[in-house]
Amino acid sequence: METIQVVLDASLLKAADKVARRTKLNRSALIRDALRAHLAALAIRDREELDRAGYEKTPDKFDRAWQRVEAWPQD
Repeated sequence: METIQVVLDASLLKAADKVARRTKLNRSALIRDALRAHLAALAIRDREELDRAGYEKTPDKFDRAWQRVEAWPQD
């Protein structure tokens, strides 16, 4: 592990310390977990953006197939 220095405003530090106590984590563990979660969310957003761009470039050609099953069949 590496040691770094991070500058936080007083209210953010107070909130982080409060959550760290509540979750029984030390400040460093809380910040590591939060950063991992944020990076994972960014990675998901990037993959979703690539999917969206791909579908815009090559639209789904099977949209009409769903039109046949939009309504429930008659019993």
